[in-house]
Amino acid sequence: MSWMKALAEAYHTACERFPNEDLMLVSDIDGTIIDMQYLVKSVLQSFDQAHATTLFTRLALSDVDVHENNVEQLLERQHIPVADRAAVMQWYLDRRWQEEVILNAHRPFPGVLPMIRWFQLQPNTTVGLLTGRPESLRKATLRSLNSLGEAHGVSFDDDVLLMNAREWEQDVESAKVAGLKQFREMGYHVFAVIDNEPRMLEALAPEAAKQELLLLHADTVYESPISSVPSGVVEGRDYALVELVPGQESLPKKVQLVWHGVNDPANLRHFLASGVLWAEIDVRHDPSGELICRHDSFVTTPALPNEEWLIYHEAIAELAESGVGIKLDIKGGVDALNGVLESVASLQLPDDRLWFNGELEQIGEEEFRKIRTAHPAAIVQCPVGWLNPLIQAVPGEARRILDMLSDWGVSRFSVNWEHPNARAIFKKLAAWGYEVNFYGILDLEGFLEAVVLLPCSVTSDFNFPRWNYYGRGAGMNGERIVYVNEPDSLKAGEA
Repeated sequence: MSWMKALAEAYHTACERFPNEDLMLVSDIDGTIIDMQYLVKSVLQSFDQAHATTLFTRLALSDVDVHENNVEQLLERQHIPVADRAAVMQWYLDRRWQEEVILNAHRPFPGVLPMIRWFQLQPNTTVGLLTGRPESLRKATLRSLNSLGEAHGVSFDDDVLLMNAREWEQDVESAKVAGLKQFREMGYHVFAVIDNEPRMLEALAPEAAKQELLLLHADTVYESPISSVPSGVVEGRDYALVELVPGQESLPKKVQLVWHGVNDPANLRHFLASGVLWAEIDVRHDPSGELICRHDSFVTTPALPNEEWLIYHEAIAELAESGVGIKLDIKGGVDALNGVLESVASLQLPDDRLWFNGELEQIGEEEFRKIRTAHPAAIVQCPVGWLNPLIQAVPGEARRILDMLSDWGVSRFSVNWEHPNARAIFKKLAAWGYEVNFYGILDLEGFLEAVVLLPCSVTSDFNFPRWNYYGRGAGMNGERIVYVNEPDSLKAGEA
């Protein structure tokens, strides 16, 4: 069993056995949340910058394969001249725990902050921190973790951080055992502890046995021998949300989920069988002038042999009869929009089942106002990734443009999850009070990471066989996803 799956089961058991108690997941920091390789590399390379040397110019992160307390071994492996080692070590020891280094050189392991975010979203559940760092680093530790966690929606309060009352490396094992008891005295039922140091887990094992809590070993870089890991401890290193979230029913209900690109008959069958409440269809004209559901233009992607797309009027009629919400991505400009508005009116679809999306290149001020006039309570959306430079550098001007679009009738702004600044853009837009949709999500892990940020909506292909969702994609560049083990009922067209 994977360690995140074991964690999920421990949490589920705790929820069932202690429904009225405040639950807590306890985590170490260094080597568990924070990847200390980055700190070691950063401090060593700062030696070169300060001394005009080139000892660590080519030092790669993968070269840092020793614990942060054993950097002498790294210097030897990197063949640093013996004459320089004492000065380098003194530089490293003097600076590695300076506040500036803690704030600038710490990096989290991939996935750990979304995992923490997931637990912080659960009712009556807290993530506590139990570290061997001394109390003198409390302020810097909280500033660093909350700065790193901000983009992921993660924050820690002072009262859930328990530190070593003694100095560095002094009786850390006893401090962690005492910390676990202190959390219990604070009223928390601790259901699991994550730590990367085997000797710490060994020290916690007797207390864990008494409380029937799960011990997890973060198999990263550690100092004590692996033989110290007690039996029954589950090891792992990938913080995978997919192991924690069993299915759509466990997701926050406030986030609207949209099945992207329901543009062909098979994808329509998959969507209707899924229970997802919103379908997005791309609307444009085919060469004969008929409205169809197709993502790409015929200029960029000419019609392929045997290509199958949905006739728009047939698709929207079936979606309307099914009772789902319909997201209409207008790909064909003003003419396509007019046809869409006419069909929606003829079907008498209520505004709470309608969602219009369009790029500014396709839909301008007049068209957005037209949509809003016809459907005052519908969602009207526009992608705004192109605004990122202004959002970051000239936020006042970005807000002016967003307010202008809102005045046109746009009520939601869409951000590509694959944009390198997606989280930062979302954070700014949400802080300014705008509704946000994420799109362009390629896999289930990314989908979950987007959902736990709690945007208004997330649009995805739903190519998640793990959840028995077999989304085929929107047909970008003429490509669709094909599943070898697709259920026969869906292959046959049964919904």
